Amino acid sequence: MYNHAMKEAEFRDAVAGLVLDKAAFFATIGSTNDVVAEWARRGLKGLAVAAADEQTHGRGRAGRRWFTPAGSALAFSLLLSPVTSMDPTVLGRASGLGALAVCEALESLYSLAPQIKWPNDVLLNGKKTAGILAEAHWSGDHLQVLILGIGINVAPNSVPPGETINFPATCVQAVLSKAIETSELLRAVLQRLIVWNAKLQSIEFIRAWESRLAYLGQTVRLETGAKEVDAQLHGLSTDGGLELRLPSGDLRVFQMGEIQISPMVVGKSK
Repeated sequence: MYNHAMKEAEFRDAVAGLVLDKAAFFATIGSTNDVVAEWARRGLKGLAVAAADEQTHGRGRAGRRWFTPAGSALAFSLLLSPVTSMDPTVLGRASGLGALAVCEALESLYSLAPQIKWPNDVLLNGKKTAGILAEAHWSGDHLQVLILGIGINVAPNSVPPGETINFPATCVQAVLSKAIETSELLRAVLQRLIVWNAKLQSIEFIRAWESRLAYLGQTVRLETGAKEVDAQLHGLSTDGGLELRLPSGDLRVFQMGEIQISPMVVGKSK
């Protein structure tokens, strides 16, 4: 069994020289998203990161728990502020920001070929390896703070039991068949996050995200409410919405939270 718990010194090496306004590491924490949210409430501005070796109350989308046992996963959250020039659709693009950064880090470090299951899951060999949770804090209709939580399954015991998940899952080390340095992966992801955060509203960012979409050009199962429809995944709109060609032939754009997609055939997780 692989077990490489990140230590404080390794975290400090990982963030050294990066343009961050604050960085903190916790051996155990409830949720790194909650940590950076508290920083924001206390008035912190700019770019800040909190990472943990273990999360006891990590969150995923739709209120799901994100499984982060000690010594097995990479869990961290980024505070993105101020966002005064950004429109409300930045929340959808933020999920793509995290997923794209994770993909590029896995590509550059390990020559892997990750894909993004829109909007916020990173797949390796068709199985979920990382998830991104974007949370927004508003003042009226003004987006004040954006928090990006990222969880990456690194070692085998980071993968939740099969009966607790609704999509096949794996981890980086299982795909590579060797152990990796968690701090090295953290640094690579943060470097790409910083680069793409500056380009979050550019068409370059949308195209880089789109180029890594899973099921691009394929027929997927679209779930919207209690209804299921088969549609062809066409690409991304300029605001990061998912373009799907419906059975009627119409091309329709869906935003994050409106739908769930899945491949037509999903293998069983191991």
